[in-house]
Amino acid sequence: MTRKARTPHPPAVPQTAPQPQQVFPSGGGLARLEVRNLATIPALTLELRGGFSAFTGETGAGKSIIVDALGLLLGARANTDLIRTGEDALLVTGFWEQQSDEFSASRRVTTQGRGTARLDGEVVSVRELQEWATTHLTIHWQHSAVSLLTPANQRDLLDRQVAAESGAYRAAYRAWQEAAARLDALRTGERERARQLDLLTFQAREIAEIAPQPGEEEPLSTDLTRLANLDTIAQGAAGALELLSDGEVSATGLIAEAVRALNAGAKYDETSAGLQRDLREALDAVQAIVGELRGTAEDSAPDPEELARVEARLSALGKLRAKYGPTLEDVLAFQESVNAELAALERDEHDAGTLEADVNALKAAALAAGKALDAARTRTAAPLAASLLAVIRELGMPHARLEFRLSPLPTPVLSGISDVLLYFTANPGEDLAPLADVASGGELSRVMLAISTVLGADTPTVIFDEVDAGIGGSAALAVAAQLSGLAASRQVLVVTHLAQIAARADQHYKVEKHVEGGRTVSRVRLLNPQERLEEIARMMSGNTSDAALTHARELLSR
Repeated sequence: MTRKARTPHPPAVPQTAPQPQQVFPSGGGLARLEVRNLATIPALTLELRGGFSAFTGETGAGKSIIVDALGLLLGARANTDLIRTGEDALLVTGFWEQQSDEFSASRRVTTQGRGTARLDGEVVSVRELQEWATTHLTIHWQHSAVSLLTPANQRDLLDRQVAAESGAYRAAYRAWQEAAARLDALRTGERERARQLDLLTFQAREIAEIAPQPGEEEPLSTDLTRLANLDTIAQGAAGALELLSDGEVSATGLIAEAVRALNAGAKYDETSAGLQRDLREALDAVQAIVGELRGTAEDSAPDPEELARVEARLSALGKLRAKYGPTLEDVLAFQESVNAELAALERDEHDAGTLEADVNALKAAALAAGKALDAARTRTAAPLAASLLAVIRELGMPHARLEFRLSPLPTPVLSGISDVLLYFTANPGEDLAPLADVASGGELSRVMLAISTVLGADTPTVIFDEVDAGIGGSAALAVAAQLSGLAASRQVLVVTHLAQIAARADQHYKVEKHVEGGRTVSRVRLLNPQERLEEIARMMSGNTSDAALTHARELLSR
């Protein structure tokens, strides 16, 4: 990264105790962030360290772009407006230290709205990237404090401490609701179920009575054709008999004469003898055919009962196909599905009689689990509130009071049988009231910081995006101390506009905006001690006058 040349401003920075090189938490911190074509950043490679890092800059310089970049790794919505004008895609890559190794996570977003997520170079879904990143990175956005205003988030603070009881209640509640929904469906659908039972019973009986067999229609059709044309068949057989046997000149007579004619020659010629044998075999075959033809010729009248049976069977099968087909295989498949539906409806009929008792038992179990959850919440509420309050009072609100209050709900819901609200007051003599009704923006920010300090984040890296909004003076110093304390156990990155907070950081980065080649460009650089002094002075006084530098020097030396 380019650094703007300048002449050092006297007097020199006071000699403060040298800062130790910050190491990453045991879980591994964010070692490097690479950004390409994100908003006003064409290219950025940001080397990061452990401990407390502050990011400052003029209003509009793009301080929060760093947070936006990390948000993409956490699965934030990929808004194509973030892509630098004139570019096809943006790319964000984070490199984490994993013991002695380095692990990367990246996300690419194109102007068409498509994107690619990768973990250590392997393509994954955005959900998989998000699941991995949420175990390594936590972001407290500018609106995170506002989220404290919702009862659901206030309840979650307490329920995170009683996860076992909360999980047991939710499971019991879902089991109750599922059974109740089924009972309700059985009751409201009783008339429709009866109609379905009648229809399915009729359909099942109709198919079962005919009992179709796969492939039976083709031989039946062949048989019907034969029965319908017996007279024609008999006439043909009689004509063949006349020619083969019954006529004055017949095939059998002529073959017999031919056999006799070969008698003399067969005595002296083997060929003639062989031919004579062939003719005898042919005569036997013709005579056999004659016997069969005689039976066919005499069977000229069809059996009326057989004809009617075949016709009726084919008609019944045709009706089944017309209603449930188009093939007999389809009819049989339909029969199977009807039987399955009948079994389910009959089971429902039986269950309706016993399910009500089950629903009552499950409701009682859910209520018991809800009472156990409330008892766990009550046991946890006072110690948690005391821990939060201890930090809140250190953050410039010495008279603050805070407590969790449970109020029974008219009917149980998925979150419990009682609602949970945070009650708060920052001023002595004032009654406690719901946090959402009485807390100012600065007070909300400090409550959020207390929550982050006490409950912590289960990730090695935590980012705060201007959670110091609305505070100043001694409160700002207290917030800075809390952030510094939090950085003792994890990597903390803070986007801030307060000099008191930036002065407490282990590393100080400045975000600057320039115009290069007619384009707006944001750069981020690590400040050296002199540059840091001037930045702190600018943040305090808006200039780098001798008085401002003196004040900055005092702040840095505390």
